[in-house]
Amino acid sequence: FFQCDNAKGLKAFYDAIKYGPNHLMVFGGVCATVTSIIAESLKGWNLVQLSFAATTPELADKKKYPYFFRTVPSDNAVNPAILKLLKHYHWKRVGTLTQDVQRFSEMRNDLIGVLYGEDIEISDTESFSNDPCTSVKKLKGNDVRIILGQFDEEMAVKVFCCAYDEEMYGSKYQWIIPGWYENLWWESWINSSQCLSKNLLAAMEGYIGVDFEPLSSKTNKTISGRTPQQYEKEYNAKRGDGQSSKFHGYAYDGIWVIARTLQRAMNYLNSTNKHQKIEDFDYTNHKLGKIFLNAMNETRFFGVTGEVVFRNGERMGTIKFTQFQEQKEVKVGEYNAVDDKLVIINNSIRFQGLEPPKDKTIIQEELRKISLPLYSILSALTILGMIMASAFLFFNIKNRNQKLIKMSSPYMNNLIILGGMLSYASIFLFGLDGSFVSEKTFETLCTVRTWILTVGYTTAFGAMFAKTWRVHAIFKNVKMKKKIIKDQKLLGIVGGMLLIDLCILICWQVVDPLRRTVEKYNMEVCP
Repeated sequence: FFQCDNAKGLKAFYDAIKYGPNHLMVFGGVCATVTSIIAESLKGWNLVQLSFAATTPELADKKKYPYFFRTVPSDNAVNPAILKLLKHYHWKRVGTLTQDVQRFSEMRNDLIGVLYGEDIEISDTESFSNDPCTSVKKLKGNDVRIILGQFDEEMAVKVFCCAYDEEMYGSKYQWIIPGWYENLWWESWINSSQCLSKNLLAAMEGYIGVDFEPLSSKTNKTISGRTPQQYEKEYNAKRGDGQSSKFHGYAYDGIWVIARTLQRAMNYLNSTNKHQKIEDFDYTNHKLGKIFLNAMNETRFFGVTGEVVFRNGERMGTIKFTQFQEQKEVKVGEYNAVDDKLVIINNSIRFQGLEPPKDKTIIQEELRKISLPLYSILSALTILGMIMASAFLFFNIKNRNQKLIKMSSPYMNNLIILGGMLSYASIFLFGLDGSFVSEKTFETLCTVRTWILTVGYTTAFGAMFAKTWRVHAIFKNVKMKKKIIKDQKLLGIVGGMLLIDLCILICWQVVDPLRRTVEKYNMEVCP
């Protein structure tokens, strides 16, 4: 177990190499800085290193650290789990918010690589050093609803304070952040922010945390003969009041990895070279070093942390999802990297709305149409008007030879009624919009209703005008001579008016016919 002080850690390692017995393997490395320096140099001594707590993504570089293994998943192991979660809820548009620290930058870069080619759009990638508010505003400006965050506890408090100020929380937003923060982590940093505790908790409500699972939730017996639950009970009993580490299960499984690796190496030597034993190993024995390396890479068993499998030295572990619900973390699901399977615990995940948030503002084009109830009422009134006009027309025709009716010019009255009925008919046509007829029919309809209304109005108004003109012509005769103006002349006046209208309508239709156009209105919030 190496210390976090680079100088002391390296000295302890080199002293063990120089003065101690020949070591078959190196177990440990907690701090990334010390672990990476030692792991880089192990190839020269043909030593395999197994860490149970170093999660930095940098150590996954097999060209630089070919002899390094770890039982704990790296920080990047959460990214395939996040991808699976995004697909589960059909989120195809996300944004990232990253603290400017190497660890988080590496996680983000790997996440971008994981999402690339998976039909998921990263619409905005923001980073910050100390003040995340500008980045949060940009995310909101780009309509990012699903935010993938990579930052520590101190910055998390600032991020959620900014999210509260920008109203980036609640039913329209989903935050997905690291899940390795300490219990009640926000209480340690709330004083360093400008946020009220209730506001911070309101913004935090519903966030999803992603981290590796400290112990398997399965009840199967492990390689040691204990179930993960029995192991945890024994561990807690033996540690007493001592501080617990979330890496203890990975350290325990690490011992079993070394044991199985040595056993596999011995079996290999017994079957291939009976004259050589693992005790013959020294730091110059490249062949035995390779045998240890291959044996560890092929190790597979069920441990207290789940299925222990390595892929290029990286642990294929279990990732857990937790959700912040009413000021506490609740486990809502887990992702098994070996099977590439996501399991969401029934009814455990709570979204702020009735359904999961949408990944963007959904713009639905909706045809603005005439109100059907209003159209129905006007159509009913129009029908009543046409029935009344028909009754007048019938009355006028039937009684056309009666003296009073005959004196009122029944033919002109009939024209007035027919013109009125044509105008009534246009009301039906004006109410037929794009929700009732096709685009092609609508253009024809535009022309027809214009012609009908024009002809109907001119017929009705022309007949009234002609009758009025006849009265005027008779009574302006100052000599009071008998003057007869027959209906034929009045019909000629109406015909002339209609002829003018027809000329205008025909020219209009030939030169610039009516076309269907679509007008875009300002966007409105869906009620």
